[in-house]
Amino acid sequence: QVQLVESGGGLVQAGGSLRLSCAASGRTFSSYAMGWFRQAPGKEREFVAAISWSGTKTHYLDSVMGRFTISRDNAKDTVNLQMNSLRPEDTAVYYCAADAAGPFGTATSLAQPNVKKYWGQGTQVTVSS
Repeated sequence: QVQLVESGGGLVQAGGSLRLSCAASGRTFSSYAMGWFRQAPGKEREFVAAISWSGTKTHYLDSVMGRFTISRDNAKDTVNLQMNSLRPEDTAVYYCAADAAGPFGTATSLAQPNVKKYWGQGTQVTVSS
């Protein structure tokens, strides 16, 4: 059974930093694109960042470009999201996602809503002003 478990969320002041981690189990994810999405209260879930199976290609939401960095450790089946210069509008539940459509997917394809994904349970990130 595939499991994605997020950690690292919390409360931080605007301008601060947080590092989210996602541990995958139940399958070897080293050949699959992975990423992060978020959902703020009253809004739809949106793409944040994704990384290709090899880790060589990344893709970001425009508003987080230059502030967030996604990385992965295929030896440990983990994916991380380093979030710097956080803003109140970054407040949301952050979800880890893994490509369920097949191996060797790209970072940009994982961002597409019609691509099947595995999801974690989510971790809350709250940025106070």
